[in-house]
Amino acid sequence: MSMMQTGSVDLNSPGASATQGGDLSRFTQVDFPTPFPEGTTVIVIPMVQTFNGPDNPGVRLADVTTTGFKIRMNELVANGGKETLSDGNHTTETIGWVAYSV
Repeated sequence: MSMMQTGSVDLNSPGASATQGGDLSRFTQVDFPTPFPEGTTVIVIPMVQTFNGPDNPGVRLADVTTTGFKIRMNELVANGGKETLSDGNHTTETIGWVAYSV
């Protein structure tokens, strides 16, 4: 049986956009209200809900598990992270998310 949970988190980006994979030091941990059953695959879909800053805030996810996930706002970059499209700083936005088990 599949499950669904929803929520939101307020995030900002206080510095340069991340351009290297693996550095999770500026990610925020989000815990699901109720853990999904062990052994299930969880899919998280985030979406920016507000329009508080002029640049496009990208959203990155990492470490999705049955108990939660890590999330970070990351202003857009191009050419494999070699070209930043803004200064990386971004004001607080509300990020809504939905999580499903499959």
